[in-house]
Amino acid sequence: MSQDPKRYTITAALPYTNGPVHIGHLAGVYVPADIYARFQRLQNRDVAFVCGSDEHGVPITIKAKKEGITPQQVVDKYHAIIKKSFEDFGISFDNYSRTSAKVHHDTASDFFKKLYNDGKFIEEVTEQLYDAEANQFLADRFVVGTCPKCGNEESYGDQCENCGTSHNATDLINPKSAITGAVPTLKETKHWFLPLDQYEPWLKEWILDSHKKDWKTNVYGQCKSWIDDGLRPRAVTRDLDWGIPVPVEGAEGKVLYVWFDAPIGYISATKEWAEREGKDWEPYWKDEDTKLLHFIGKDNIVFHCIIFPSMLKADGTYILPNNVPANEFLNLEGNKISTSKNWAVWLHEYLEEFPNQQDVLRYVLTANAPETKDNDFTWNDFQARNNNELVAIFGNFINRVVVLTNKYYDGVVPEASDFTDIDVQTLKELQAYPAVIESSIERYRFREAQTELMNVARLGNKYLADEEPWKTIKTDEERTKTVMYVALQIASALAVLSEPFIPFTSNKLKTMLGLTELSEALTWNDVTEKENLLPAGNTIGKGELLFSKIEDEQIKAQLEKLEASKKMNEAANRTVTPQKDTCTFDDFTKLDMRVGTIIEAEKMPKAKKLLVLKVDTGIDVRTIVSGIAESFTPEEIVGKKVTVLVNLAPRALRGVDSEGMILMTETPDGKLVFVNPDTDGVENGATIN
Repeated sequence: MSQDPKRYTITAALPYTNGPVHIGHLAGVYVPADIYARFQRLQNRDVAFVCGSDEHGVPITIKAKKEGITPQQVVDKYHAIIKKSFEDFGISFDNYSRTSAKVHHDTASDFFKKLYNDGKFIEEVTEQLYDAEANQFLADRFVVGTCPKCGNEESYGDQCENCGTSHNATDLINPKSAITGAVPTLKETKHWFLPLDQYEPWLKEWILDSHKKDWKTNVYGQCKSWIDDGLRPRAVTRDLDWGIPVPVEGAEGKVLYVWFDAPIGYISATKEWAEREGKDWEPYWKDEDTKLLHFIGKDNIVFHCIIFPSMLKADGTYILPNNVPANEFLNLEGNKISTSKNWAVWLHEYLEEFPNQQDVLRYVLTANAPETKDNDFTWNDFQARNNNELVAIFGNFINRVVVLTNKYYDGVVPEASDFTDIDVQTLKELQAYPAVIESSIERYRFREAQTELMNVARLGNKYLADEEPWKTIKTDEERTKTVMYVALQIASALAVLSEPFIPFTSNKLKTMLGLTELSEALTWNDVTEKENLLPAGNTIGKGELLFSKIEDEQIKAQLEKLEASKKMNEAANRTVTPQKDTCTFDDFTKLDMRVGTIIEAEKMPKAKKLLVLKVDTGIDVRTIVSGIAESFTPEEIVGKKVTVLVNLAPRALRGVDSEGMILMTETPDGKLVFVNPDTDGVENGATIN
């Protein structure tokens, strides 16, 4: 491929339609992909940015079973939620498709049939895990067990989410059916395999030699690890009733493996878009002058760097990805995002609770992007970045420029007089920023690129603070006109350069500055090449705030929402001691429990856990040995009212006769607490009925 490709095919990982999109998905995949696509369009480049709902696979059927509905109802429900969320959030897909569409079924089937007819598959009868109770084979996430690589006891049948290793269900140690909990047996079944081992020499050359320098270290490192471990044939079919039927004879009751089917969804989404736009789809996938990029999370690296390229190579007519800029994971308030535990910030809920503040989340997720390591999203950081950066730096500069232009010149861009050295230097710095930001974007360093964007706003603030037009307006009107003209050029540059990062703000700013009224829309290169982005004589609009301060109450509400999820999870996961064998009422009435007071306490010599207590039971003062020394000191429990079982047979403990038992319980975190009686007006010796 040439240095300057004719077109860009940009894909973003297909989200599973078994739940909505959360901030982890956005930070890892969709925001960086959108930044890159918007940037290329600003360069007037030919871009196809495609995605779609991944509607096959075991997670869909598991969700359907849980909700008591059909898989089709599940995918219809979440496809609508996800698609609308992306649209409202400003992810600028050229096409957002779905793998249940006919064009996808046809494309995936044709792809399989070509490889099948070309003899690219191995057909084998193998033993697969089978649940006799459920009467079905256990594909992928229908089985859990211990990962053979890292020892994670909750690994899925196709991939361990702890270490990221991809494997087959039969590799699991101590496998268990996720449907019934039963231990599965092995049963013979026929499947088709892609012989990845045959592609190992080519993959070594293509990845380990050709992409060592330009692929991210986390991507290259994972690929090298898999290749060094040795690749094995991978089954591309499954025994399931949900998915794309395997399109060959003798494959009844079998569907295409979701990770064979899903990446072909990029191709079918491109076909769908091209037909709608009256274009030819093939150059976007088959022309060497096309740059193909896959934006994904780190858990999908093996599929996009090993399996899908091997499929494309097996076909022989497709180009290969130029880069796969995968991100690491985003955590939430110090803990791993978990959809099952509702420990997440859901996009559709954010859009409802923070109306018209899409760009704040886009900005924060980019500023905190997990580009090289896992990173953490906190609501306090979200508030701080909005208030201290978007409001105080970017918004403050624009507000001052627009307000002063309207105040001094009724909104008309003034004519500049002679430029001073500071004016020339400022404009020179401004014209250098597009190349700096572009360099970061092209190396997939979006966090770095956005920092440079904010430096443009800082440049504007410093320029205004140094030149003080609010003072020179009284002493030097010509100088003030020049200062405001330069400031308006910086504001116009911000309107263009901010579009990939905060597109809603960019549009609002372009309208405010009257840039939408120009005969030609400004491009990225115009910021470097044009001396007058906003010509003198043009009229700008009235000022309006680009960003609003986020108050403590809004953040408190979000933290309380997460805390509620945490408590619900703790309650759901709390282990309660099972009920003991049933006792009769007569058995219960034999227990004599009384209110008592601890009047003395001392540690048992040479015993770590035991305290020797003197307890006034109202009947007598007796000795009780209690194993509470690691939780309480003798001093803090003297005088404490307690519940005592007084008719327990005496028992010798380390030579001391214990004549009863103090009633205690334990909190979920293992702390001992007394079971205290209501002591108001209750005397020692009072019985507890």
